[in-house]
Amino acid sequence: MLSHPGRVRHLNQDACAALPEHGVFVVCDGVGGAAAGEVASHLAAEAFLASLAHPIHPGRTAKAVAGSAPADNGPEPYPANHPHARLQRAVCAANRAVFHRAQRARALRGMGTTLVAALLEDAALLPHDPSAAVPGPTLWLAHVGDSRCYLFRRGALHLLTQDHSLVEEQFRAGLISRLQAATSPIRNIITRAVGSQPSVEPDIAAHAAYPGDLFLLASDGLSRELDDDAIARILGRVSGPPLEPPCQALVDAANAHGGRDNITVLLIACL
Repeated sequence: MLSHPGRVRHLNQDACAALPEHGVFVVCDGVGGAAAGEVASHLAAEAFLASLAHPIHPGRTAKAVAGSAPADNGPEPYPANHPHARLQRAVCAANRAVFHRAQRARALRGMGTTLVAALLEDAALLPHDPSAAVPGPTLWLAHVGDSRCYLFRRGALHLLTQDHSLVEEQFRAGLISRLQAATSPIRNIITRAVGSQPSVEPDIAAHAAYPGDLFLLASDGLSRELDDDAIARILGRVSGPPLEPPCQALVDAANAHGGRDNITVLLIACL
């Protein structure tokens, strides 16, 4: 993983973090004046990882964990140790941490952050799928805002997340084209953020992972400078670890195309 302030901004309000031993990875892109965005992104990443750092006993219900419901918007329908429930709790923990910190400091009021995160289940703990060519783990994604996750598989790039942004809503309503969305002056307005409100609802989904897959978590500083073809060309040169060179190549390419925002990338290779 690699984070860079870009060529225009002096402050880097992105954050990336991981607990590889727990299969947890997260990228956040802070919003807010002065240093508030930087505070929000790092606080969210820390709270998110802390929530997932310890396993939950299978016999406990989600509502019983930590003495409160895991979701801010109602009871969680999954068992406490289910990946969906764990991600829901982790995002809500991040949201509470950022929101409560903002309420205690006037200079931080209104701060928030995007969040895109992956939780990789241990393949040994999963039932074997006889239809799969090669048994593999499941990668669970959670996201809020316009930071993204891409899957690069067999030479093709697939966007696995859908931006929570005003231009994305306009595109889905048929009001603008994808090209217009990419160049819209309001493309930076997001409709969901971690910490800007007392509660937030993340999108959570599961994706099968197979040997050779590359998952890319990235802030919009990458996706606004590089189109899918450019990202795919760089990932197409990856043959396996180490992943530092392709991370650097992605950041360098985004900077070469303008670097108008902070750029953060995190690569996960399935071997």
